[in-house]
Amino acid sequence: MSVTIQRTSTEENQLGNVANKSKKKHQNSKSGRWLWFWVGMSGIAMVSATAGALLAVSLTSTPLQQAQLSPQEEAVFDGDRISGGGLRFSELTRPVNILVMGMSVLPPDVDNPPEETKNLRYLPQVNSFDGLSDVMLLIKFDPQSKKMTMLSIPRDTRTEIEGHGVKKINHANLEGGPALTAKTVSNLLDGVAIDRYVRINVLGVAKLIDALGGVTVYVPKDMKYQDEAQHLYINLKAGKQHLNGDQALQLLRFRHDELGDIGRIQRQQMVLRALMDQSLNPATVAQFPKVLDVVKEHIDTNLNVEELVALVGFGVRTNRSNMQMLMVPGRFSEKNEYDASYWLPNKDGIAKLMAQHYGVESTQVQEQQTTEPSSVRVAIQDSTGSDFNTLRPLIRSLEKAGYRNIYVSKPWSEPLDVTHIVAQQGDGNSAGSIRDILGFGEVRVESTGNIASDISIQVGKDWLQQKELLEKSTQP
Repeated sequence: MSVTIQRTSTEENQLGNVANKSKKKHQNSKSGRWLWFWVGMSGIAMVSATAGALLAVSLTSTPLQQAQLSPQEEAVFDGDRISGGGLRFSELTRPVNILVMGMSVLPPDVDNPPEETKNLRYLPQVNSFDGLSDVMLLIKFDPQSKKMTMLSIPRDTRTEIEGHGVKKINHANLEGGPALTAKTVSNLLDGVAIDRYVRINVLGVAKLIDALGGVTVYVPKDMKYQDEAQHLYINLKAGKQHLNGDQALQLLRFRHDELGDIGRIQRQQMVLRALMDQSLNPATVAQFPKVLDVVKEHIDTNLNVEELVALVGFGVRTNRSNMQMLMVPGRFSEKNEYDASYWLPNKDGIAKLMAQHYGVESTQVQEQQTTEPSSVRVAIQDSTGSDFNTLRPLIRSLEKAGYRNIYVSKPWSEPLDVTHIVAQQGDGNSAGSIRDILGFGEVRVESTGNIASDISIQVGKDWLQQKELLEKSTQP
């Protein structure tokens, strides 16, 4: 921009050639306004084109909702509008909680269901929405805080299902569909409101990932497993790689390790973050009508297309640092503690989590105060291949700051350039405090760390650089 434009009109009057300079200023200002006008119009056109195409998909195909809900079941969900009217149709107008369920389904060529599915009261290869919900997420889209929060609910969570007694929470869909599942989840999570639901079967997940061009993730270890009865074949090698839909599904479904379903949830969060990083951008959004057309037969939801446009638009505009991934706090049941293995939810932990991240008022949670460092459980997970002596100065710096419960955990398998400071239990404030003490690293609110920790420090190469600087500064 020229110096002429930066001067005030008073300064220009005090100089010569007022008319010529004013004319030049007007022309440049006008050009600037037109530039911003066209940038704005391009953005509007992109959103409008995407929305128009999505609407065309909905008007020329079957509705997205495939379940038939009674008026009483529909009343479980908050039916108030979540997107704007008129030209604001693509704008999310209030916080909204979406219950997402991933449904297990057998391949259509399985003529005789395996022994363990004979008494399930449904044919999983036909009625792909009527069975157990193997994946459960409560996603909050909040335009006020500009945050997206995803809460993973382990499928083995032991809880009361209204009218059916205490069971694993994934049975709620089998007993009463999305409405009973929403009720059960709300009761578990201190009465949180649930506005809409989405059910997608595993065939739809694979097609969705293929339609998005696959996903690049780090497979944490070699994974090999097969189940002939379900035609499930898992064969993945460790390392960073680009996976197609079927391969990504293998990573998502693998659970034959020491963490069982919790390990699977951690891998789900890894894949979700990778998908959002590569897919929530204007270029990919323009392809969403095509993506929706590919997967719509595998989806059941009471969201309408306008609401989907608003949610996708919000996701595109959300800063990645404002995407949080949590998990229902709890513990594994002990052997012989119950008749089956469960994830036992921690009521106090849930109350704290829901108050902090979902705005649910609770008499159990007092006004939030800063957590004392001495009470924070900190796990160190090295990704650099270093020995304990290399980590010792890092541990000492935390001890000097008052952290007493520090332990070295199983190494993090993916080599990291930047250290991840993971708020395992959702305490982003404590993770931020540790980041300030260390002076390096990236805070992540997610559940991919050590499950017994409050904060997991997944040490990257930036610590080695920091250590070098510290050693040089202390040399005589």
